[in-house]
Amino acid sequence: MIIPLLLFAVGLVLLLKGADITVEGARGLASRFGISPEFIGLTVVAFGTSLPELVVTSEAFSGGNFGIGMGNIIGSNIANIALILGLFALLQPGSAGIYSRQRGSLQHIFLMLLATGFFILLAWRGIYDIFSGIVMLALFAAILVMLWRTGNIMEMSSPEHSRYPLLFTIAGIAAVIIGAHLLLIGVVEIAEIFSIPPVVIGLSMVAIGTSLPELATSIVAAYRNSPGIAVGNILGSNIFNLLFILGLNALFIPISSPDPESIGLLLVFTVAILPLFSGRRMVTRIWGGLLVCGYLVYIISLYWLF
Repeated sequence: MIIPLLLFAVGLVLLLKGADITVEGARGLASRFGISPEFIGLTVVAFGTSLPELVVTSEAFSGGNFGIGMGNIIGSNIANIALILGLFALLQPGSAGIYSRQRGSLQHIFLMLLATGFFILLAWRGIYDIFSGIVMLALFAAILVMLWRTGNIMEMSSPEHSRYPLLFTIAGIAAVIIGAHLLLIGVVEIAEIFSIPPVVIGLSMVAIGTSLPELATSIVAAYRNSPGIAVGNILGSNIFNLLFILGLNALFIPISSPDPESIGLLLVFTVAILPLFSGRRMVTRIWGGLLVCGYLVYIISLYWLF
């Protein structure tokens, strides 16, 4: 019991400190290169914090564990929206309002909805194959170009936050990923000690565990008054999960489409993002609380099922 608790504690420290360094480095990158923080959050930070999903999902698909791989993609996206953005809106409703008024915010939300829509449309074919992979990666590339064209403008010049922002960003993301890995190992071992079924661990803890980098980075970014990085990290991570990770794997391995229930849940939670950015503080906070409660009900239902 001591080793799992130690792993949990060390992982938590690395996770929180790494998130702090990542946000500082990302803000410095935006300042140095004249790029909006939203663009940095949607790309550099989002891709970095999505590396656990990439590794876990690719290993699952290559090993023939398609349910785990697809479940991780869908589960991580649901956790990103309902748990992370829900907590963000609940704790920092003002920051959500600030983001909704920033240039390009509606476009960023639309792009995430577009990625989800393509994921669902291609699921109707019954399989994600080479054709699906090419379509997904092409759309992913098009989204990157769109983000670059709209995000390559800094609204106003600001002082740099660190002398080596790229180094800070890379080091921070590395610490976040390592911290999330150690924390997840600790949690899983503690769960096994208390005889929690492995399938429940996979459906709940693994999905949440691979989303811990997004959770830590977005919460820290919110409290560091960087709503663009906080929200952009989540939107970018969801796009990365659906289009890049699945599209890349589909080029090499035919992947069965998820069941209709999973698709329906993903669609409901994805559309539920819209009221969070109504601009009304009370609506944002209440809706954030409802999303978090909805996610807790979803997790509890998994335990009841098994």
